[in-house]
Amino acid sequence: MIIELLSQEHRNIERLLVVLERELEIFDRGGRPDYEVIRAIISYFEVYPEVYHHPQEDLIFAKLNIRDPAAAAKVGDLAREHQQGAERLRRVARAVDSVLADREIPRQNVDNIVREFIDHQRLHIMMEDRDFFPAALKALEPQDWTEIASAMTNPEDPLFSEAAEETFGALRAHILRLEQEAEAERH
Repeated sequence: MIIELLSQEHRNIERLLVVLERELEIFDRGGRPDYEVIRAIISYFEVYPEVYHHPQEDLIFAKLNIRDPAAAAKVGDLAREHQQGAERLRRVARAVDSVLADREIPRQNVDNIVREFIDHQRLHIMMEDRDFFPAALKALEPQDWTEIASAMTNPEDPLFSEAAEETFGALRAHILRLEQEAEAERH
């Protein structure tokens, strides 16, 4: 159940990365992307993955390291990867702030910073889905999952729950609109 929740959160994160990518394409064409949406995405990544999602994965990883150190070694330094992702996010936030403040920053630099964030997020999720989660499912005992579940705060995801926080309302509406447009194009 815990891994299913984390996997669903990965799918939610991918949806955000697609939206961020679309906004970046508008920026790359010289247009004005929806900075409200971009800032909401940044805010989401600052809050949910950093405060809730990654700590849950860290709990699982700690148990995996006890139960199967070789599998944990194959996954690598998960906490460091999470820290590097947070630093990439800070670079994205600084680049967007610079654009909005009309500071001199080449478009290509902004593109590189945002694309690096998107690409690394996808690689990280792929590694967790391919290596980390299956290893944890194989190695951890029922009592481990019980201990992990009791240690998790597990609040509702503020973007993908019915009780979405107001801060993420514009982003949620934009994502749903993009999904509707994509669905209409398929028919």
